[in-house]
Amino acid sequence: MIRALLAAVLALVLALGWSLWRAEVHKGDADEVRKELKGVQTELAQTKAAREREQKSAESMATIGDEHEQDRSEAEGVPGAVVDDLRAGNLRLRHDLAVCHTRHLSGAVAGAVERDASAQLRAEVAGDIVRVGRDADDQLRACQAVIRSDREVQP
Repeated sequence: MIRALLAAVLALVLALGWSLWRAEVHKGDADEVRKELKGVQTELAQTKAAREREQKSAESMATIGDEHEQDRSEAEGVPGAVVDDLRAGNLRLRHDLAVCHTRHLSGAVAGAVERDASAQLRAEVAGDIVRVGRDADDQLRACQAVIRSDREVQP
């Protein structure tokens, strides 16, 4: 009976030892899983931050694009407005622009019709020049806005 009791105690001790060993193994697994979970959470947070930066940048670029397109559509009326203002006398050309078209015409050859046509051409050229300048200014503003927006969004 003592042998049976000793065998039972020995079996109990072995079972307890094996259970403790398994618990340690699982504890190590749990620690490993916690570390992996922490890494995944960090990666998820970084991905979320990157997506937010990307969305902010896309929204900013879309706004810049919309503003630029609006400027371009508004600029289409500039040449006509300049020509109308020149004809109405609300705008005057500087002397050097007016001279560049008339200096090639001889005073003796140029009649009243040619002078009127030249004045009309000067007004139209002035309108086109203003349009080109405005388009360049609008494009430059849009490019600068893109650069500023890009620099603000970078991490």
